[in-house]
Amino acid sequence: MTKSPGRRVSAGVALAACMALAACTTPQPAAPSASGEATKGTTTADIKFWDPYPQRTDGSDWDKLVKACAPQGSTITRTSAPQSDLFNQLTTAVKEGNAPDIVVLDNPMMPEAVSSGLVATAKQANIDTTGVDANLMGPGIVNGEAYGVPFGSNALGLYYNEDLLKKAGVDPASITSWDALNAAIGKVAASGGKGITFSGVTGEEGVFQFLPWFWGAGANLNDVSSDQSVSAGQLISDWIGKGWAPKSAVTDNQSAAWDLFLTGKYGFAENGSWFASAAAQAKFKIGVLAIPSKAGGVAPVPTGGEFAVAPVQAKDADNHYANAAAVIKCLTDGDAALKTNETLGYLSAKPDVRAAQVKSNPVWQPWVKSVEGAQGRTTELGAKYVEVSSQLSEAIQGALNAAGDATAVKSAFATAAGK
Repeated sequence: MTKSPGRRVSAGVALAACMALAACTTPQPAAPSASGEATKGTTTADIKFWDPYPQRTDGSDWDKLVKACAPQGSTITRTSAPQSDLFNQLTTAVKEGNAPDIVVLDNPMMPEAVSSGLVATAKQANIDTTGVDANLMGPGIVNGEAYGVPFGSNALGLYYNEDLLKKAGVDPASITSWDALNAAIGKVAASGGKGITFSGVTGEEGVFQFLPWFWGAGANLNDVSSDQSVSAGQLISDWIGKGWAPKSAVTDNQSAAWDLFLTGKYGFAENGSWFASAAAQAKFKIGVLAIPSKAGGVAPVPTGGEFAVAPVQAKDADNHYANAAAVIKCLTDGDAALKTNETLGYLSAKPDVRAAQVKSNPVWQPWVKSVEGAQGRTTELGAKYVEVSSQLSEAIQGALNAAGDATAVKSAFATAAGK
């Protein structure tokens, strides 16, 4: 999402704002004290922690969790700002030599942050990355070097209204391909319901939601105008043209698309796992499916979530890096990792913690395979993803406005790719 959720100054921005909405309903263990060496040569420290969660105000569960990770004799000052603002502020702070000890960055921004010289390697800062799934660690690997560590990930799935599907005679288990999905949407529409909601908004958030269809068609980020890419654009364009999706999809963000689904009028909604808890409390029964690929099977979804990283320091680097490592370890290791992810609405990046989450909160069960099969948006392209995301965003907008016109859809993708 943010897409990045947008953007743009950097890929992925609005996503961060949208991705942390799910609430935890299961009591969690208290965070342990931070472990690891901190504040070398000093007795106290004011550790600066920047994150992209301004909605998580002072006194919130997240705020308390972070501040409880201050090493003995130290305190944590937490500052929050929207992801794009945070990135710009980090750029200035590193340049001026007063960077925070820890910053939390949306995963698509990692290559850009590295190429801009803003973050230290995990090795430099002694940040432990062991036990993290390779696919979720992918966005933090740049030129073979690890930077920071992900808390966890969210994922996109296909929510459905059980009442509407039952009325239309649709078996959710049969929806394993695009043809099957379109047939199901058509039946829902024929029985008096509406089709599907999704976010096509300009920027990374809309791209985030498009990628499962893009990758599910066999498309590659190196070729935005390929036949496979165009077929994904045609899919969502046809939904608009047939009246199966609202015309507002072109400007709807993920929250707006979810609100439309909650009216109970739509059979399906492409949206994120951060709405899983809200789905369980809806006025009608909601199920969830993995997003199908074009020919059949499960489509890859983009990894969501953020990385905790140590910014580059101009002075007293050992102390700053030690503080960063201690606090990040507190948030990502052992029992605290479960509490961190439940608080943020993510599935952990570590399989053992993920299994514990599912056991304590079954709402996560349908999302495990999607997270484990997710792909990093920047894993293949690195910092070049920003440009490709911008091209895809332009193509998506053109496809949605084409409302099913195949010639216009193909032209939109060709134009976006500069062909």
